[in-house]
Amino acid sequence: MTSPNPNPREKAPAPKASPGSGCEARCDPARNLIRIRYMGHVAAAETKAGAEELKALLPQVRKGFTLVTDLSSLDSMELDAAPHVAKIMDSCRAKGVSTVVRIIPDPKKDIGFNILSKVHYRRGVSVITCHDAAEAERYIKA
Repeated sequence: MTSPNPNPREKAPAPKASPGSGCEARCDPARNLIRIRYMGHVAAAETKAGAEELKALLPQVRKGFTLVTDLSSLDSMELDAAPHVAKIMDSCRAKGVSTVVRIIPDPKKDIGFNILSKVHYRRGVSVITCHDAAEAERYIKA
């Protein structure tokens, strides 16, 4: 039998993700495009992992790339995820994102992305909100 951790300064393990939840990032270098998708009930730890995943993809795109953020499968996101979402935005701005296409079928699912983008993207980045993937494709550069 193991005893509890005697060191209270050590962090407890991160909560396990719910099945079908999380944050995933994919890159399409040929289209100069990164897609990030949020699904289910997203924990802060999952968003942090997604930020790291996205950071690893950034060398594959060129300045002027498009970021597609898909919230169509999002149910909720922990408030503590906001700093990680901001980090994603800052990393994309630093790399030279020119267009952000958001898929948000329900305006209630915005969960602060619009406000965060005003601070973290500022001028020079076009932010477009679409209701579905088909509409989003019309705004994605070929």
